[in-house]
Amino acid sequence: MQILRPEFDLASFCRSLETSHSRLLMLDYDGTLAPFQIRRDAAVPYPGVPEALQALLLDGTTRVVVVTGRTTQALLPLLNLQPQPEIWGSHGWQRHWPDGRDEEADPGERARSALAEALALVREAWPSQWEEKTAGVTFHLRGLEAAPQREFEERVKPRWRALAEENGLVLHPFEQGWELRVPSRSKGTAVEVLLAEEGAGAVAAFLGDDLTDEDAFRALQGRGLGVLVRTEQRPTAAAAWLKPPEELLSFLATWRTVCQQGRPKSPPKNGW
Repeated sequence: MQILRPEFDLASFCRSLETSHSRLLMLDYDGTLAPFQIRRDAAVPYPGVPEALQALLLDGTTRVVVVTGRTTQALLPLLNLQPQPEIWGSHGWQRHWPDGRDEEADPGERARSALAEALALVREAWPSQWEEKTAGVTFHLRGLEAAPQREFEERVKPRWRALAEENGLVLHPFEQGWELRVPSRSKGTAVEVLLAEEGAGAVAAFLGDDLTDEDAFRALQGRGLGVLVRTEQRPTAAAAWLKPPEELLSFLATWRTVCQQGRPKSPPKNGW
């Protein structure tokens, strides 16, 4: 793991992680815990990741939360973990508790109507490229030929942009796609709520790869460790960068070791 911000003290973070009674590990899914796939229902985690997460969940030393743009219903079978982790889905609009309870915020009638119109523009033409979410509609460019991509860019995206301007929505780019969504919640919202629930003294980290994870990184600045998980570095508000899957697995193993057995004799270097 490479530290991107000189002001971030990794050794101090590790000491706090060792001694704290409140540890919070938040993780994005696609691109972070799992490689991207053209078929989204085939995007299973990297080998070794389910076992690492399961170990953390069973240890009970860390509150493990997956924060994703996917719906919670879509993510649960891909994770396939027992016990289940807490999941925040649809960029903070859904919450799934480990005991099976589900919560969902209401974006309002005006937003629902605009999103329904946006969905109608892509539903029939590209049945495998869109996702309907609680407060958004997503269109995936991954796997599309050049001509359909141009059609979306020329015919649909201008209308989506107009719907955003007319209804207080945002048109947001992500890794090979676009999402029209209600902006009042984000992954940063989930981070804020979780930090407030854990209270003062909590040691927290968020791992993510995409532009939508920047909201979470910004919410965590000065309050924890934001880690960009990508094969290539890019501009980010995160304090550190690691490459999946090997460095991701090393991070999860080191986190568990520090929580269980105390900090290492020397500050972690490349292991994190």
